[in-house]
Amino acid sequence: MSRLISRWLLTRKISRDVSLSRFIRLSHTKPISVSPGESQTRPFQPVHLREYQEECIQSILSSLQHGHKRLGISLATGAGKTVVFTQLIDRIKSSSQHATQTLILAHRRELVEQAARHCSNAYPTKTVEIEMGNLRASGRADITIASIQSLTSGDRISKFDPTLFKLVLVDEAHHIVAPGYLRTLEHFGLRQKKDESPILIGVSATFSRFDGLRLGAAIDEIVYHKDYVDMIGEKWLSDVIFTTVESTADITKVRSGANGDFQPGELSKVINTDQINEITVRSWLAKAAGRKSTLVFCVDLAHVAGLTRAFRQHGVDARFVTGDTPKIDRSDRLDAFKRGEFPVLINCGVFTEGTDIPNIDCVVLARPTRSRNLLVQMIGRGMRLHPGKSNCHIIDMVSSLATGIVTTPTLFGLDPSQLVKEVSVDEMRHMKNRQEAEKVREGAALGVVPSLADAKGDSSVTFVEYDSVLDLISDTSGEKHIRAISMNAWVQVGPHRYILSGPAGTYIRLEKAEEGTEDQAEFVAWETRALPKGVSRSPFAAPRQLLRAATFTDAVHGADKYASEKYPHMLIARYVSWRKGPPTEGQLKFLNKLRKEDEKLKLTDINKGKAADMITKLRHGAQGRFAMLKADKRRVERQASLREQEKAMRLREQVSVGPLMA
Repeated sequence: MSRLISRWLLTRKISRDVSLSRFIRLSHTKPISVSPGESQTRPFQPVHLREYQEECIQSILSSLQHGHKRLGISLATGAGKTVVFTQLIDRIKSSSQHATQTLILAHRRELVEQAARHCSNAYPTKTVEIEMGNLRASGRADITIASIQSLTSGDRISKFDPTLFKLVLVDEAHHIVAPGYLRTLEHFGLRQKKDESPILIGVSATFSRFDGLRLGAAIDEIVYHKDYVDMIGEKWLSDVIFTTVESTADITKVRSGANGDFQPGELSKVINTDQINEITVRSWLAKAAGRKSTLVFCVDLAHVAGLTRAFRQHGVDARFVTGDTPKIDRSDRLDAFKRGEFPVLINCGVFTEGTDIPNIDCVVLARPTRSRNLLVQMIGRGMRLHPGKSNCHIIDMVSSLATGIVTTPTLFGLDPSQLVKEVSVDEMRHMKNRQEAEKVREGAALGVVPSLADAKGDSSVTFVEYDSVLDLISDTSGEKHIRAISMNAWVQVGPHRYILSGPAGTYIRLEKAEEGTEDQAEFVAWETRALPKGVSRSPFAAPRQLLRAATFTDAVHGADKYASEKYPHMLIARYVSWRKGPPTEGQLKFLNKLRKEDEKLKLTDINKGKAADMITKLRHGAQGRFAMLKADKRRVERQASLREQEKAMRLREQVSVGPLMA
C-alpha cells in the first residue's frame, strides 16, 4: 500500500491525471487495511500540531458548541491551513449516525492534489476520492476532494446526498461567494444556517473581497486569525526584507477590469516594454543576484515572454511557467526549480495560491495591483521556512504612485508612495510608528485640534479650526486619501463619510459602519436614489445598502465597481474635461449666497469640478458640521482648563522632601 502511494507522490514524469486515477483505483475505492510488513516499511506518523494550530481548532470547536455552523478561519500562507482542516475531519463529530462524510472544495488542481495527499496520510483507513476533470468520485467515500469547476459541471453534484455529509471544507475561501461555490452551498443546504445542514468551514490567508462583495453571504463569523506578521515574529515563517523600486511605468490611464483590479491587457501594454523590463532585471541584479530561487510575477503571457527574454539577455537562466504550459513540462520545470537548477522562475497567475515552494528566497512583483489579497498571496510564496534560507527578499516594482495601487508598505499602514530599501518587518512597523508621531507634530504645528473623542483616547477623529463654513467647503485635504485609491470624484462630507454624486441627484454614501455589527464590517456603502417630483413627499427614496467591507480600500473599490456599472463615466470620473472648465452661473449663484458682496466668487476663481465638490459638501451638511466643530472646540477647551486646574491642585497637595517655596 505504502509503495503505491509513494510511487504516486514521487513519479512526476507520468501524467497527473493518470497518477491520480491510479492512486484512487488501487488505493482508495474501498477502506484500506495496512499489512504488518507495510507498516514496518511506512510506520504511521502522527501529526504534531503547532500551538496556534491547536488553538485554531479549539476556537472552531468552541464556536460550534455555541451553535454556529458556517465558520471562517484566517491563516497566513505557510501556517499549515491544510493540516488544520484535515485534522478537523476527525475532531468534528457527526450530528447523526448517517452524516459521516466530508467534502473538501478547492478551485485549483494543485489544491485538490495537496488535500488528497494530506487526507491519505492523516486517515489511512478512510476512503478518499477525487472529483476533478476525468476523475469521478462515487459520492459515497468518507472524504471527497472536489474541484469546484468539475463539481458544478452538468449534474455531477447530484450524486452527493447532503444528508450524508457532516462537514464541508473550503480551501482559499475568499472565493466562496463566487457563483459556483454558492450553487454548491445551496445543494448542501448551506446558503442559510440550518440545523440539519453540514458544518461549513472556510480557510483562507486573505479573508476579504477586493470587489466589495460580502463574505457574510456564505460565512457567519471568522473565529480565528493568525497574521503573517505575527508568524514571522514567532519564527513560524521566514524573515522578510522589502525593497520597493519605482519603475517609472505610467499606469494612470489603465482602466479597471471586472474585478476592480487593473485590466490585464491594458496593464501589460504599459508594463511590458523593453525599458520597464530592463529596469526590473537591473533591480534584481543589483539587489538579489546572489539569491538562489527567485519567483517573478507578471501581468499576462506577453509579459512573461518579454521579461524572460530580458533576464536571458543579461545571462540569467530564467524559465517560465504559465497556465498553458503542458503538465509534464510544468512539473519538470517546477521540480528543477525546487532543486536549485536555475535561479529565476517567471509566472503569470499560476503560483498565487496553494503552491508550496519553500526554497523561494526572493519574490519580484513585476506587476502592480490594486488588490491587497493578490499582493499578500504573491508575497506569501516566499515566506515558508527552508534549510539554509535566512530570509526572503521582496522586490516590489511599484510603478506610478498616485493611482490607488497597493504596495508592500501599505500592508503596514504606510503611505503607498513610501519607497523602502531592504527593510525588515520590524523596521516597517517602526517606520509606521514614526510617521504617526510625525502626523501628530504636523497637526500641532498647523493648528489641528483634537475633538472630544480624542480627549477620551480615540485618535481617529480630529478636526481643523476653520474660520468660516467657506473655508470648510474649500478644504480638499479630506479627499487626499480616498482619491489615492479611487479615480472617481469622491467628496468628504464628514469624519469617515464620503459622497459620490450620480445622475439627477442620486448619490452613493460611504461611511464607517456602526460598532457592534455581527459581521464586524468596518465600512458600509449606501445608495440614495432621487425620486421624480410628485412621486413622494420626500425627494429621495430610502437609502439602499450596497455593501459592507472589512477595510476602507475594499469598500471604495466595491462602491466604484457598482458606480462604474450604473452611472455614466463622464459624470463620476475625476479626470474628465468638463471638470476643468469654468463654473456655470447656477453654481456661482449657489456658492455666492453664503458670501459677502466683496467676497463673491468669479468665473476665474474656481473651475466647474471644484464648484461641484463644494456644492456637494453644502448639500450634505457642511454648515451643520462647521457648527459641530466649533462646539467641539469649545468643549475641548473647557475640559483642558479643568484638567489644568486639577493638575495644579494635585501639585499643591503633593508633599516632597526639600525646601518649600514661599
